[in-house]
Amino acid sequence: MSSYPVLFDRKLLRARRARALRLGAADFLLENVAAELADRLAAVTRTFDLVADIGTPGSAVRRVLRERNLAGRIVAFDSLPPQRPADDAVVADEEALPFAEAVLPLAVSALSLQFVNDLPGTLIQIRRALKPDGLFLGAMAGGDTLTELRQAFAAAEAEREGGVSPRVSPFADVRDLGGLLQRAGFALPVADSDRLTVRYPHVFGLMHDLRRMGATNVLNERRRQPLRRATLLRMAQIYAERFSDPDGRVRATFEIVWLSGWAPHESQQQPLRPGSARSRLADALGVRERPAGEKAPR
Repeated sequence: MSSYPVLFDRKLLRARRARALRLGAADFLLENVAAELADRLAAVTRTFDLVADIGTPGSAVRRVLRERNLAGRIVAFDSLPPQRPADDAVVADEEALPFAEAVLPLAVSALSLQFVNDLPGTLIQIRRALKPDGLFLGAMAGGDTLTELRQAFAAAEAEREGGVSPRVSPFADVRDLGGLLQRAGFALPVADSDRLTVRYPHVFGLMHDLRRMGATNVLNERRRQPLRRATLLRMAQIYAERFSDPDGRVRATFEIVWLSGWAPHESQQQPLRPGSARSRLADALGVRERPAGEKAPR
């Protein structure tokens, strides 16, 4: 048995992604993330002769990195076969990456890791695959993603069916993800988030895009029965009542959590030993240092 909760049906996820490719993928969110990833990577003053692109749907990230001359050889590691025969593509699952230790100067991933069951294990695999002072830069959906859809479904099901089932995947909080980077052994770990608001004429436009992203419900605990029409229509009504703008269009939130960390190396900044400071905080602040427990005068 696995030692981690198996939240996502990974086989169904691959089928949903394959269907999205057949339908014509909605890639506006991925294009936005790819451009931001390239901007962040451009701020790193070094070149990378080899890059592993881990699980990213489509080719947006690889295309942007090549256009900006930010990387040499880029190898895609994806659970789906490549759309076109390519030497630099490997079919591999994010939960079982085929990397040797200390071989990658750079690993990137965009909008994939939020559907990994064993995220701590995947991060550890990536960290071990990095060369000393190698970099990992990734983006994944954060906890506020699709919060409007989650709330509308919960309210509609509670009203129409007397209970609530998981309709929208849970996504991790940025603070928790920062802690996972530390647990995985990354040096200089950083986690931060951006929010993107997308507007639609109605909630069905959002649901259509999610289908074409391959990002519909793949939870193992999802309800297997078809969604009732009355519940769906009530959900759309609640969504419009709670999350519409004055012009009648509805909002959808996408929170993108950015993760970065380095494989440890002796050249990196190191924390000072306790007690090794050469100046006092009180002197820097221009105040008198008081013994513990002594109260400041009023």
